[in-house]
Amino acid sequence: MGKLFGTDGIRGVANQYPITAEMALKIGLATAHVFKQEGQKTRLIIGKDTRISGDMLEHALVAGICSVGADALLAGVLPTPAVAFMTRHMGLDAGIMISASHNPFHDNGIKIFRGDGFKLSDETELEIEDLVLGKNIPVSSNSARRVGRAYPVTDPCGRYMSFLKHEVSNDKILEGLHVVLDCANGATLQAAPAVFSELGAKVKTLFAEADGSNINLNCGSEHLETLAEEVVKSHADVGFAFDGDGDRVIAVDEKGDRSAGDQMLSICVKVMKDEGRLANNVVVSTVMSNLGLGLALKGLGVEHVRTQVGDRYVLKEMLARGACIGGENSGHMIFLDHHTTGDGILTALKVVGAMRRTGERLSELSKIMKVFPQCLINLEVKNKPAIETVPEIVAAVEDAEKALGDEGRVLVRYSGTQPMCRVMVEGPGHEETEKYCKQIAAVVRERLG
Repeated sequence: MGKLFGTDGIRGVANQYPITAEMALKIGLATAHVFKQEGQKTRLIIGKDTRISGDMLEHALVAGICSVGADALLAGVLPTPAVAFMTRHMGLDAGIMISASHNPFHDNGIKIFRGDGFKLSDETELEIEDLVLGKNIPVSSNSARRVGRAYPVTDPCGRYMSFLKHEVSNDKILEGLHVVLDCANGATLQAAPAVFSELGAKVKTLFAEADGSNINLNCGSEHLETLAEEVVKSHADVGFAFDGDGDRVIAVDEKGDRSAGDQMLSICVKVMKDEGRLANNVVVSTVMSNLGLGLALKGLGVEHVRTQVGDRYVLKEMLARGACIGGENSGHMIFLDHHTTGDGILTALKVVGAMRRTGERLSELSKIMKVFPQCLINLEVKNKPAIETVPEIVAAVEDAEKALGDEGRVLVRYSGTQPMCRVMVEGPGHEETEKYCKQIAAVVRERLG
């Protein structure tokens, strides 16, 4: 058996290893055991997105948690950042989110938060993993009196919404703004429209009718076509598309054009810099960030630090550098002055806040950053040998890098959550960029597909 934890929790196809009821029971048991404190009741909160497999995994986690004498608090359908908030707000020992983020409905996953609302350290993940996969899994209490209980949480979505409104100001700051929201038939379907409406915006909501199998289906942050069409048709000011669990968001301006994470990041950074709120004058992103982000930040006189892909690595570097903002081009952004993890709704509110503060439309604000042409091809692979050990792939990458010179870059990496290899090429022109990306992808497909 391989590692359980990837770059964002444990993930796989529902009802297949490791996303089975049996494994969820063990993960719940091990997590409760790791966070158990002697002499007091251990409490963990569980949230989920709208996938049909969520109920199965939720009940299995509850069984594992209760078997070691801990209590499980059930929050129901709730965005991932809401689970992190509730864990911290309620003084709980840990929080668990059942979701596979932007993946299709047949996938699912388990993300775990510490009591302070931050994701687990590598060391804690390894401790849980060793218990689940090893032979020394903790046994249940063997006493009927020491079995834990499961309780529903009172109005978790309302508490989360109050937190969001408080963080951006509780008054009608969005009065007169026309917004279209794509909730991906996922975890934001209740909170996102309500928050924007209560802050004064006129809201048109798309894809907010979950049936268990339509989460992320031709909608959400990976599929902007319907959102862009609706924004233009309804003459809206802006549109936002969330992913299935609500920790990321992509914006669409009034013209229907995409503003991804890097553009939103540069917009928010400029506002914070102008207002003297950019801690240590530093911003953190990943190696997947567009070349244009680095140039935009350089123009603002802001230090730019890149990490490997994954919000956990962005957060780790933010904490090390004393940064208050960082993110990924996927739309996963962290505002540490407000929250411990990426939050799609909070990010959307920050972007519309920048529009309100400057009086400019998103299409104008986005011009702060020139987006270099980028081609990304995702390829299913049968195995994941280190890229540098496959000579043919190395040679293809070197050829592309030599041709692009200083005007482009190449990145070939494996997904941390799926059996995929991602080939990304940036360059001065679309044709050139696509050409080299396809060439490298053909080699990857031949060697690893």
